[in-house]
Amino acid sequence: QVQLVESGGGLVQAGGSLRLSCAASGRTFSRYNMGWFRQAPGKEREFVAAISWNGINTYYGDSVKGRFTISGDNAKNTVYLQMNSLKPEDTAVYYCAADIRLGRVAFHPNEYAYWGPGTQVTVSS
Repeated sequence: QVQLVESGGGLVQAGGSLRLSCAASGRTFSRYNMGWFRQAPGKEREFVAAISWNGINTYYGDSVKGRFTISGDNAKNTVYLQMNSLKPEDTAVYYCAADIRLGRVAFHPNEYAYWGPGTQVTVSS
């Protein structure tokens, strides 16, 4: 079992920044690829960013590329999502997820086995 808990969400004005954290506990966290997804009301869950288990490879959705940065600290069992230049369309519940398979980084939510409860990010215009 892997338990994930997100934090750092909140209300911010357009152009501002937030840093989300995802604390993991349970099984060998350092061997998992990790992802961030988001879901706005009435929309499907959307891929935001992912990082390989060794921290070498990072991937971003087109809508956040150049503005968001994913990073991880295996010593703290924590993954971060630094969000800069936020836009109202970034408003959503943000989820972190763990992919317990060993291999390539996944981009579809169905490929992630464990999820946190989510944290709300609201960007005002």
